[in-house]
Amino acid sequence: MPWRPIAATWLSTTSAGEWAIRNPGRVLSLTALNTLVDVASFHRPWPMHPFSIRGLGEAWLRSMVRPAFRQIYYLVGIEDRARVPSAEVDAHHALLKRGDGGRAFLRIMRGFELTEAKERFYFDGLAERPYPAQVAWGAEDRMLDEHRRLAVQRALGVDEPTLLPAKHFLQEDRAADVAEAIAVLAA
Repeated sequence: MPWRPIAATWLSTTSAGEWAIRNPGRVLSLTALNTLVDVASFHRPWPMHPFSIRGLGEAWLRSMVRPAFRQIYYLVGIEDRARVPSAEVDAHHALLKRGDGGRAFLRIMRGFELTEAKERFYFDGLAERPYPAQVAWGAEDRMLDEHRRLAVQRALGVDEPTLLPAKHFLQEDRAADVAEAIAVLAA
């Protein structure tokens, strides 16, 4: 069966954007959701930072029992708690530690390439992309603020972002709005 281009969604992890840059013929469109391109100046926000430190990261992860995880998830990630029930947040918690006790998650938290070379890769690669792109952003995100959004807009050449009443996890908080934006661009 031949492959078809996909509508890629670039979340707050940079790997999806990197994949889209490396596979431009397989991308139909790109929607960036609260992510990074200006990585050389990025400093991990307080909920992320402990995970990046050996020893402390393991202890911070162990402290993330369901009630604590749920509180932090809602605090930094969700604007409208009624849209994301606690059972859904608990599922994220279970996936975080599933199978390996969270070691894979710690590798992700410690694996950010925060170099000028990686930043140039993002800006140069996105400038050369042949597919349309847009930015959908949680306007209430305190982890990745307006400065980060404007950098993504510059990299993608997007003048007008879609600002949603959401925090960092807008794909959870405003799923229907995000899906609609992706569908419109990919059409």
